[in-house]
Amino acid sequence: MASFYIPMALSYASNLGHIPPINGLYSFVFNPLIYAFLGTCPQMVVGPEAAGSLLVGSVVRTSVDIGHSGDEDAEMHARIAGVVTGMAGAVIFIAGLTRLGFLDSVLSRPFLRGFISAIGFVILVDQLIPEMGLSEEAKRVGGVSHGSSVDKIVFLVEHVGSAHGLTTAVSFTSFAIIMLCRSLKRRLQPRFPSVAYVPDRFIVVALSAVFAWVFRWDRKGLEILGDVKSNTGSPFPFHWPFVPSYMKHVREAMSTSFLIALLGFFESSVAAKALGGGEERTGEGLQGMTLSANRELVALGVANLVGGCFMALPAFGGYGRSKVNASTGGRTPMSSIFLSLITILCVLFLLPYFYYLPKGVLSAMVSVVAYSLIEECPHDIKFFIKIRGVSELALMFLIFGATIFYSLPLGVALGMGLSILSLIRHATKPRIQILGKVPGTSVFENAEDNPRSLEFIEGCLIVKIPEPLTFANTGDLKNRLSRLEATGSTNAHPALPRIRPVEHNKNIIFDVHGVTALDGSGTQVLTEIVEGYIDRGVRVFFCRVPVQGTPIYTLFEKSGIVEICGGPDHFVGSVEEALKMTELDNADNWYTNHPNEEEA
Repeated sequence: MASFYIPMALSYASNLGHIPPINGLYSFVFNPLIYAFLGTCPQMVVGPEAAGSLLVGSVVRTSVDIGHSGDEDAEMHARIAGVVTGMAGAVIFIAGLTRLGFLDSVLSRPFLRGFISAIGFVILVDQLIPEMGLSEEAKRVGGVSHGSSVDKIVFLVEHVGSAHGLTTAVSFTSFAIIMLCRSLKRRLQPRFPSVAYVPDRFIVVALSAVFAWVFRWDRKGLEILGDVKSNTGSPFPFHWPFVPSYMKHVREAMSTSFLIALLGFFESSVAAKALGGGEERTGEGLQGMTLSANRELVALGVANLVGGCFMALPAFGGYGRSKVNASTGGRTPMSSIFLSLITILCVLFLLPYFYYLPKGVLSAMVSVVAYSLIEECPHDIKFFIKIRGVSELALMFLIFGATIFYSLPLGVALGMGLSILSLIRHATKPRIQILGKVPGTSVFENAEDNPRSLEFIEGCLIVKIPEPLTFANTGDLKNRLSRLEATGSTNAHPALPRIRPVEHNKNIIFDVHGVTALDGSGTQVLTEIVEGYIDRGVRVFFCRVPVQGTPIYTLFEKSGIVEICGGPDHFVGSVEEALKMTELDNADNWYTNHPNEEEA
């Protein structure tokens, strides 16, 4: 694990986060150790991820653009990273304390796929500049390092002739070797599980450093990592991120930190559920393990709060990293503890050996991760095309395009906004149905699905409410009921004239079996609806209502709905019973209006 991911931490910090490489190592010093004691998934390994590191880098670049830090001010960049990590940790920690573990379901799959794929593409394009030895040329041209991916592609095309030959050869060869080893491992691992123990990336990094030292590639123009050390002189410098002088960075990092927290928790949740569920086919998970989403939030929050104090990158549970841990025999939190201890030894004693690491090789390692972020996108696109998911495809491409052609913050804002709007739209839309009877049975089904195969009961409108009634979805309930009365469909345009006779609405039967929750706003709206029907001479019946004494029935009693309808007799156990009640009421009314017929 250490041989795989310690070089990756260096890469994420220097190439994506734009902070000193040692700050990437701090993410493996503190976060796995804290999570090992507080987390609920013993196999999950916490560490920095490409998406979170890139988002930290976007905050650093924004700070440089608006003049809050210098382009070469590494110490300030590290402190900005600490602020972002600390804020992400605070968000996650508070969410855990307030039991918001359900938040991992807020982001839709199209949003995540579009955003993650866009991040992968952005990283690939970003890394091509150092991989081709064009970093100094990009600084000379100006505006490229902080431009969009399209700007960088244009720069690469225009300056491909200026690429440094040795740097390009070393970087692309490293990328090809790592990709080849990755592919071979996937093919061989089902037959030879021990292949997972081969540290191919560590070997590539170590050999490239040895070659750079032996052949003095740094004198031939190849950029190397150089001194990896803390700017303060202390191996583990402590800086409290929430000080008044950093408030300007807090304002810049607020939305980005929230997104890092949400994305990080989502990926951690996916990893924890996969490992906690046991992955029965591979045998890598732990059967019967109980996971707590809220405890996961607290554990990740504390880990990142501590990491923020040491200016580390945000660290969350990565599925790929945790799967490697599981496949190589990790079963307890001790694997995370040993990873932290090994990283501490690296920080204390092995940093001088990183001096000759070629930056192009680190960029190549990041590019492999970026490729892995993109490779699942074609599968999702094919699936949504297959099911004709036009809205999902549109959301994916919109987020991807905004991120590629403009900026990462715009893609973030657009994706979050559209996801929240979609969520609100879904939550506020009433799903009431008009029911029809299947001929020859006592079964009632949604009449809008197949109206020709169902029969309608004369003088009765049977309405099913299949969901809880709250303030969110009762705002438009009256209008949709009126549309059902007039047209027999909730999908009809409100401007259409009445096509359903008034006589068919003499009795309204509400099937409320799906109303598993009811709040004050929903109760008030339902009371007003029932009062309106009674004032118009329409009889109202409720069927499949929770029994007396339950919270929902109590609300029906306290609001006066039971009394307005005509007492408990109008609350029955099934639609069939409600129909019998309407027939009895109709008979009583007929005899009341024709007394002579009764005597005869």
